[in-house]
Amino acid sequence: MYINQIFELSMVLDHERFHQVFKHVHSKIGCMENGEDEYIDQSLEEKGITVIYRDSPYKKKIKLIVNTGQLLNGCEFDAEKIVRRLNKHIGEYFGFKYKLDDFNLSGMRLVTDINVGTHDEVAAYLKVFRRISRVKGFSPVSYECFEDVDSFCLDGNSNGIEFMIYDLEDLYRKHFNEGDIGRKRFKELIKKSEGILRIEVWLAKTKAVRAYAGEEDIFRQIINLCEKCQDIFLDIFVKIIPFGDFYKKGKAEEIIRQEIKDTRLRRRMLRLVELIPEKKSLYLAQKAMEYRNMEKVVEAFAKINLSPVTISKRQNVKWMKNIYEYMLD
Repeated sequence: MYINQIFELSMVLDHERFHQVFKHVHSKIGCMENGEDEYIDQSLEEKGITVIYRDSPYKKKIKLIVNTGQLLNGCEFDAEKIVRRLNKHIGEYFGFKYKLDDFNLSGMRLVTDINVGTHDEVAAYLKVFRRISRVKGFSPVSYECFEDVDSFCLDGNSNGIEFMIYDLEDLYRKHFNEGDIGRKRFKELIKKSEGILRIEVWLAKTKAVRAYAGEEDIFRQIINLCEKCQDIFLDIFVKIIPFGDFYKKGKAEEIIRQEIKDTRLRRRMLRLVELIPEKKSLYLAQKAMEYRNMEKVVEAFAKINLSPVTISKRQNVKWMKNIYEYMLD
């Protein structure tokens, strides 16, 4: 499974130093994209770096958005090479007045694409995922960028983590048009994105970054996160999406009765399958069961490759493949 890593680096400056840097860069590259209290410099885009100047009345901040896939430019993955190149580009951009360790690592986004076949299959998976609704530590959230886009998004209640899974083709159709990017390019994007579920896990706050990086030094933080990106992604993903094939409720109950010999465990598994659509939430269903060893129940579902989240009666499909099988192919 290929996971692209996108880092967010930030540096807070006082008013004078901020405007010295901004004036120097602006005179060198010319105009920048201008948003609300923000200026965006795309001059390093080919190197995978976007520079954002946040000119707020309260805080002057420079942010770097670093796409490691573009930064490596097709080279074999090497975490040490990522920090060396990044440090070099930052030094050159700021005239060697600032370098990598002048910044804080304030976020990391992990992005992977899963090809499930067709647009209809993407929609079917998202319908099932939305039945999860809420899990322990996360609550449903809406993002403006996903308005009218088929998606399932959660925000960590206090852990600084955000999770989103969405229809990539749907996103492209809503945010691009032939007039802006050309008919040929638009068709290429749509064809390439058909049947793709894009999944993003975002360590959106410094505390989340530090929890997984385990280091204070920004060089070691980036290296550690790059090397552990798959483990980090799966650690968060398994807390949200249960392992196993998806079935209609009746078939799921039939499988449990056939496969589980332990009477008490079987009863608890059947109860969870019953409660999820009733409570409209995986978390609320588990809470309603008032069973302390819920992990044992979840593990029992995984052992028989069955998700406790079932397919709605209104969906036309009867079975859907375990999403983890696509991810680990």
